[in-house]
Amino acid sequence: MKQIVYMGTPDYAKVILEAILKSDDFEVTLVITQPDRPVGRHQELVPSAVKSLALEYGIEILQPVNLKDDTIVDAISNKKPDFIVVAAFGQLLPKKVLDIAPCINLHASLLPLYRGASPVQQSLLNSDKFTGITAMLMEEGLDSGPTLGYRYFSIPRDMLVDELMVQLSQDASLLIIDVLRDFDLIGPLPQTKAASSHCKKIKKNDGIVDFGNANEIYSKFKAYHGWPGLFLGGGLKILSIKLVDGRTVHNRGEILDIIGESIVVGCGRGSVTISSVQPPSKKPMSAKSYLIGRGLKIGDYIS
Repeated sequence: MKQIVYMGTPDYAKVILEAILKSDDFEVTLVITQPDRPVGRHQELVPSAVKSLALEYGIEILQPVNLKDDTIVDAISNKKPDFIVVAAFGQLLPKKVLDIAPCINLHASLLPLYRGASPVQQSLLNSDKFTGITAMLMEEGLDSGPTLGYRYFSIPRDMLVDELMVQLSQDASLLIIDVLRDFDLIGPLPQTKAASSHCKKIKKNDGIVDFGNANEIYSKFKAYHGWPGLFLGGGLKILSIKLVDGRTVHNRGEILDIIGESIVVGCGRGSVTISSVQPPSKKPMSAKSYLIGRGLKIGDYIS
């Protein structure tokens, strides 16, 4: 039975860990995850999804602030792992860790596309038709190591980022089992540097929209659903939005129509339907109710 040290943090990584734990071929002897984070108004410390699962299985857990501490390196080395499996861990692995055993990362894009922190969101922002999972043999560069395997699929037109993450998690959990079982038979394939691209860490302000381009707004809505979400400069959150068209020309933010509880808003190019919004410090409401409360009508501008 192959010995595994597993490194990961969010739900995506939890699904992959669970698949390994349910396999009869591998034993996870150590889980390394991010420290518990304060959440909510009372800033209560909450464990990562991976830690919660490891606790259920009684697996030893480490939560280092960084991996440069020699005690962490020694703890991993002492387990004598056959593999170190990494999925959305949140830290770069130093060479001392990379040298212990083959380190396999499950990256949520078709590398060399979208190396970096937000590959899933980037595929939606770019309206890609396909995406997938890459199993990669890690090296010191950022997501630049040779690939060991892929799984890919077609992205449904209206799929949101959380739905996409569920699909990618399931695919990654299948891919890692195949890669671990067949590792000795796989010839790692170097990435094509000329085809590589990178994506940045998402920031709160990335969710601001100005009704410039309807297609871009809808792509942002899909990519940033949940967090940071979409919001206008004045703080109004857009909770539900659909693309009407991406070609017509309008004044930015002009209210074109009211349909039921929804409103149609013009963009510099195209238009969108907004169904629900949330003003600052208030509860969510229908877009029509928001207009009534502000005394707005067709021909006015939403802000």
